[in-house]
Formats: sequence, structure tokens, C-alpha cells
Amino acid sequence: MVSITIDGQTLDVEAGSTVLQAARRLGIDIPTFCYLKRLPPLASCRMCLVEIEGQRRLQPSCATAVTDGMVVRANTPLIEETRSSMLDMLLANHPLDCPICDKGGECELQNMVMAYGPRESRFRDDKRVFHSEDIRLSPVIIMNVNRCIQCQRCVRMCEEVVGAVALGTVEKGMDTAVTGFEGSLAGCDQCGNCVEVCPVGALMSFPYRYKARPWDLTETDTVCPHCGTGCQLTVGTRKGEFMRVRSKWDEGVNRETLCVRGRFGLDFVASRDRIKRPMIRHDGALVPVSWDEVGDYLRRRLSAVEGKAAAGLASPRLPNEILYQFQKLMRTAFRTNSIDCSSRWSTPFDTLGPLMAAYNSRAPLDEVIGNDCVLVVGGNVTEENPVTEYLLRDSVRRRQTGLLMLSARPSRLDADARVVVRVPPGGEATSLAAVEAGLVAAVGEALPGNVLAGIGATIGKPAAETGIDGPDRLAAALKEGRSVTVLVSVDLLRSPEARATLQQINNLLHVLQLLGKGLAMQFLFDRANQMGAWDMGVLPTALPGLRAVADDVVRTALARNWGAEIPSEPGADIDAILERCVGGRMGALYIVATDPLIAYPDRDFVARALGAADLLIVQDAFLTDTAGLAEVVLPAAGYGEETGTFTNNEGRVQKVRKFREPAFEARSNLAIFDFVAALRNQALRPSTQGEIFDEIARLVPAYQGLSQDGLGADGAFTRAVPTAPAARFFAPPPVPPAADRLMLITGYCLFHNGYLSERSDILNTVANDPYVAMSAQDTAQLGLSDGDQVIVRSAQGELTAQLKVDGRFPKGLVFVPENYRALRLNGLMRRREYPCPVEVKKVHATLEVDRTTRIWRGV
Repeated sequence: MVSITIDGQTLDVEAGSTVLQAARRLGIDIPTFCYLKRLPPLASCRMCLVEIEGQRRLQPSCATAVTDGMVVRANTPLIEETRSSMLDMLLANHPLDCPICDKGGECELQNMVMAYGPRESRFRDDKRVFHSEDIRLSPVIIMNVNRCIQCQRCVRMCEEVVGAVALGTVEKGMDTAVTGFEGSLAGCDQCGNCVEVCPVGALMSFPYRYKARPWDLTETDTVCPHCGTGCQLTVGTRKGEFMRVRSKWDEGVNRETLCVRGRFGLDFVASRDRIKRPMIRHDGALVPVSWDEVGDYLRRRLSAVEGKAAAGLASPRLPNEILYQFQKLMRTAFRTNSIDCSSRWSTPFDTLGPLMAAYNSRAPLDEVIGNDCVLVVGGNVTEENPVTEYLLRDSVRRRQTGLLMLSARPSRLDADARVVVRVPPGGEATSLAAVEAGLVAAVGEALPGNVLAGIGATIGKPAAETGIDGPDRLAAALKEGRSVTVLVSVDLLRSPEARATLQQINNLLHVLQLLGKGLAMQFLFDRANQMGAWDMGVLPTALPGLRAVADDVVRTALARNWGAEIPSEPGADIDAILERCVGGRMGALYIVATDPLIAYPDRDFVARALGAADLLIVQDAFLTDTAGLAEVVLPAAGYGEETGTFTNNEGRVQKVRKFREPAFEARSNLAIFDFVAALRNQALRPSTQGEIFDEIARLVPAYQGLSQDGLGADGAFTRAVPTAPAARFFAPPPVPPAADRLMLITGYCLFHNGYLSERSDILNTVANDPYVAMSAQDTAQLGLSDGDQVIVRSAQGELTAQLKVDGRFPKGLVFVPENYRALRLNGLMRRREYPCPVEVKKVHATLEVDRTTRIWRGV
């Protein structure tokens, strides 16, 4: 520690701290423009100059390290005159168009001039003008170069945090201008972080332009609904109408950053696709009715299917309280454990549950990625969890974390990684087994003899002996690290090999633990509340708290609190539920805010299953494909129309707040559950959001001790309930045969996240067209070019989209984003088959003409 005195106040700070950081700890205000806490200091604006005893010149406090005994003065006549002069120079060329500038009212330059600026400018020359009109950089970003004060926050944010490198500067001195270079804007994430950090109105949000003033807005702090990172965001509404999203610089895991979906994708709340009134099916068509009419109809239909099997599906985008109440409704009023929170795959929770119980770290992401090594297994962090990518890049560059990547798809993080291993989809388990064997071969002497003998008989051979390329480099990197974090993409659950992959992750963590490494593991969820859905027990084999349905003690305790019996037999997951439907063994199927018809592999099978259920009830905010097949449709409140909590990837519980009223005749999800329970002659107690949260905090072990009042701006962490890891090691799977055909995989693209985001008009201006991504090697071999219209055909069906040639993409893989309903991508796939064998061909001109004619004729 070193001691510093600023304006008479003395403080001990860590060595390496800057004068600015020390001043802020003391509550001393030093103005800045170019400084951002998460960026290296630039010291270009000169607003933070201070006097340091023994120094002849004023020094920039943002870039000056504290030395022991340093004496600093932050407010003297010389400093005040210097600040005033700097602001006068900035204003010399700055257009005074505050009345029409979108930054008016929250402009840092305005605030600085009021606090520190001259009362009268000494400059009388004509102002410099770069462009007479604003420049549209992208569908969502507009630029007025004349207002730029050359702080370069935007350029550095784009390159050093986001990693997009879409912006740069030209010229120098007072002629410096920020611009997008030819080709660079094509790589823009459209995240709007440059707009967020711009201190003036040089960069602006085009969708928000001229819509409102800050003082007109009612702002609500809430949590992003698009992925499991759990970013805090602030929603601005004007007279109840959605206006914009911004981020706060010192709150949440994300701080000042958001991705394109979080910043520009919330306008889906005002989608024209809302369900306006309850509906029942009459003569094959859905007919709007009143709530009283749908209640009478549903009571009769529920009585008609009494005694038959029931099941429920709910979206992991819903808040904890709604998910908790849903599983309670199904287990008590419908007397079934056949409930699931996945609409895309069957989750092998028999393996996943013990893995999470033994190793999952409920801790800040910033803390766990500060370990010596971070291994990312599966998925594409750039496109699934963009803000997590920002944090990983920051950790690599500023803390020298060793980033290790093992996945089928390339990501932008590959450029920052120490080791990148590309594996075929489903081949993750084999590669992980080789990593474990390599570790044991390298440092086996550090293990107890009996453990070493057990491992050697189970986990297989090192990579060098199996012919698998890459895992030996991962083993070497893990060997060197004293602490290791494993980040597991939930995308791995798509594969039929998911169970084997989770088993090998368990093996790897167990080996690292035996070697004395500091360990952390977290999942990278692509749904906002997937962690919460599992914690709340929306699973066929697990009760709230991830405790087994078969556990008599837990089940009895919950039944006593709920005042109703809970079935003792584990239920069916989504695949088994659909099987029962097809077999004519399903009475009531209750689906809440999820759309398996568009998401679950084998669309024809799902359509047959949903059509075969005796009674299909769909509760949703939007008229989904699944709702179109329902017998009863109940209009529910959507995101932003009811309060609750989300649990993010870290295990952090955060408040989801209401910022608009439910549209049309929609009711809150909790009110609808009460409505349905009453039709079953049951009462759900408690039934309000606050009371349900209190019950969760009382009955779910990881949530015990939490209170709503205790969920501050950054939320509060659930706690891990220690469980011993599995004592045995799992045998490695056989090496999968090399594919001799093109294999189709899916996932997210950067600009969309599931089908919710496709209802965003703003996101659709950025990425409206679906695409097919392939390697340059494959496309050259097939005679295809970037931008061609191609047909992707499987044994099940086909689709047409535009080809995107990706030079980083591995040979043999075809990628189509799963976010476009019109493609009906799941119609190409079969259950329990992933990846999917396909062929790709160019759309010939005659076919394209015929297709255009058919569309013109309305066919």
C-alpha cells in the first residue's frame, strides 16, 4: 500500500493505483472526458490535470500512478483556468445546436461547461465543419462529426472491449475525425456501445432520434430478456410507449455495455403479433371470446380429460416466481411431474444435476474468469453471450488470463485465445477425454496411487495416441494453470452425445480438483432465466432446489407447505411428453410462453403430437405457431408487463421490473395460474409475486436468506449447496467416425436470440435476412459464391437462404441460424439426430423465377 494526500485528505491505496482513482475514493471530483474505467488511460482531453508537489507541470490524474507520500492539489486557480481554457477550445468548433441534439439534457460537455467552463468564449472564428449533414453509419447508428470532441471513447470501446474494430480516426490535432473505414462497418456489431460512451451528440441512436427528451422519459431499471448473462438495463418510456434502452456505468455485470439485442431489441414488446383476447377453437378456427366464456369452456374440457395424463412446458425466459408457481400448479392441480423448461432438446438431467451440484460456481463472472485459465467448451460466445465475450476479452488483455477454446463453431474470441481446438459437433466428449488422459500422463505422479490406478483404467488414452489433434495443447495449458474456470455452452445439449460430454466435463473437473487446482464452473445459457428455471424445479425429475422428485423427505416437506400431494414418480421430459401425445395418451398439455412447434427437432412429429393431445392450452403474449394449433389460447402479460426476478448464469438474482401495462385483455401469468387452478377446484397460495419470492427464499436452499429489499442495483447471489462430486470416473465414448457429408448445425446469430427477437422491428432492419454459413473450402468445391441463393436439403425437407462464406468456418459444416420462423429449420431435422446430414446446391435462375412467380400469385 502507498499513501497519497489530495487536497489535505490522506488515503492508503494499492500500488499501481492512479491519482484519479484515489481522488474518487475520497469523493473529490476531477472532471474527465476521455477516461473510462474499463479502458487503458489515454490522457488526451487534459480535463483531469492536477498539481503534484515536486512536479513542474500539471499532470493528467487518469494516467499518473500514485507514489508513496505523494501530495496532490486538485482544485487551484491554475487548474481552474486550465480546465476553462480546455473547454473553451472544445467549444471553439463545437456546433451550438443543443435544442435539436438528442444528447441535450444528458450531455457531458454541457455539464462540464456549466461547472467549469468560461462565461464568455475568446474565439470568434468561423466554426470548422466536416459535413453539413449527419452521416448514417448503420441502420441504428447516426453520426454528426462536427460535434465530436476527439475523446476517442467510441474507437477504443469498439476495438478493445467489443472487439469489432468498426471505427477509427483520420487526420490529427483539431482536424481529427472519427469514421468508419471502407469494409470495417460491415463488421460492426450494431451494439450501440459507441453511442452509450459518447459524451456528446456525435454518435446517436437512429431509432430513438427526435423521439423524446430525457426529462420526458420515465426510466425503469430492469434486466435484459435475451440471454443468460443478465445485463442490467434502463428502459425509457414516454406516456407508456417504449422509447429506448440505455445502460448504467456502475451497475450490473455489464456496466456500461450492452449487445445489439439488449440495446435495440426490446421493441418486440410492442409487436403487432400480440394476442388480444382469449380464444377457443370452434369449427377448426380460433375464435375470440371473453375471459368468462373461456373459463366456462375450459372447466368443461378439463373435466372431460380428468384422469388422463397431463403435462406442461414453460419458457426459461419467464421470471422465477412464474416458473415456481407453474411447477406448483402442474404438480398439485394437475397431479403430474411431467413438466419441462426446454423446447429444443431433452436435457440429460441425471448427469447434469450432479455436475451442477458438485462444481457449479455461484459467483461473479468477473471473479471466476480471473483464474489463470478459462476453458470455453462448445457454442459461440460472440453470438450467444456477447457481453460475456467482452468480459472475457478484457480479462485476457488486462489480466493475462489464458483463454482456451474447444468448439465446433469459430468465434471472434479465437483471436484472443491461447489455444483453439476445433472439433466436430458431438466430438467434444472424445476431445475432453483426451485432455484428461493427457493431464494424467503429464502430472499423474501428483495423484494418490489408488486414484491414479482408477483413472488409468477408465479415462482412456492421450490425444497423441488417439490421433486427435489439439487436446494435448489444452492439457499442457491446464497443467500450467494454478486455477481453472470451465465455461460450458448450453448449446452442447443439442447433441445426442450431450450426456457423454457432460460426463467428460465431470471427469476433467474431478482430475483438476485432485491436482489441487482452484476450480470454477458456470454454464453459458442462451435463455435469460434458464438457471432460474432449473432452480425452480421446472423439470420432470427435480423439485425446486434441484432435489430429486424421488426424495421422500423433500417431497413431503414441499407438500406440507403447499397443502397438496406431489406425485412420487418422476415425470416425462419434452421428448417423452410429445411421444405420449402421439400415442394418444395425453389429456391436457399446458404450454406457457414457449413454441416447440418452431423449435423442437422434427416439425412434422411435433405437429402430430400437439394435434393428438386431447386438450392443448397455450398461454402466451404472442400468437406463436404452437398457439395456432391450440384449443384454448390465454393472452398473458409479456416482458416488461409484470414484475419478478431472473437468476443469471452466475447465480445472481436480479429484479425484472414492469415498465408498461399488459396489452389489450392480457392478464399477468400469475393471475392466469390462479384462474386455471380455480377451474381445477384448487387454490394456489401464496399467489402474489412478493409472497412467492418469500416462499422461494424459505423453501429453496440456494435462495435461503434472500429478500426482495436485499436485491439492490446489482442483485444478490444465490449460494452453492456443497455436494461431493461423483466418486467414479466415466469411460470415454468411442471416437466418432469422420463425416463424409456436409453436416448442418444451428444456434444463434449475433442479431437475434430465439424467435422473440424476430418480433423486433429494429433488429430486423439490422439482420432481416436468414443465411447459410459455410467454409471457403466447401463453397469453392461446390462452385458457390458469397451471396448466392442456395438450397439446403436433408432427408426431412429443405430451405432456401443466402450463402455467407466464412473464411474461419471449418470444412464440412453448414450453419443456419435458428432464429427465423419462415425457414422452419426444425423441419429439416430429426429427433435425436444432431448434426443433420445435408446437401447444398445453388438455386438456379429458372427455380428462382418460378419461386418469384409463385409469391406474386400468392401461392
